[in-house]
Amino acid sequence: VQLQASGGGPVQAGGSLRLSCTASGRTFNTYVMGWFRQAPGKEREFVGYVIYSGGSTYYADSVKGRFTISRDNAKNTVYLQMSSLKPEDTAVYYCAAAGGVGRWSFADEYDYWGQGTLVTVSS
Repeated sequence: VQLQASGGGPVQAGGSLRLSCTASGRTFNTYVMGWFRQAPGKEREFVGYVIYSGGSTYYADSVKGRFTISRDNAKNTVYLQMSSLKPEDTAVYYCAAAGGVGRWSFADEYDYWGQGTLVTVSS
C-alpha cells in the first residue's frame, strides 16, 4: 500500500483546512486509517483514526471536537478535516494504514505511512 497525503499549507489561527490521503491498491477498506503529526523538535503524536467502514472514529484529546476524520472507500481516500486551528497544531501531518488488530493509537501499530504534509498555523 502506498499512501499520498496532500492538502497542507499555511492557515491563520481559527481557520480550517482539509487534508487528504489517497492509497494505492484494492484493499483500502481492510485497513484502519490513522493520522499522526510531528511538530518541530517533538515526537510523532497520534491524532486519530477511522475504522474500515468509516463508522467509528477515535481522536486524541488535543483535537477532539475540532478535527474530523472520514474516509471514502470508493476513492481509496481518507480525510482529516481540521477546524478552529491553533498555532500548536503546526506540524507535519502523516496518514498511516494499519492492517492488524490493536488500539491503533500508537505509531508502531501502523504498517504503511504517507510522506507527510506540512500544516503551518499562524497567530
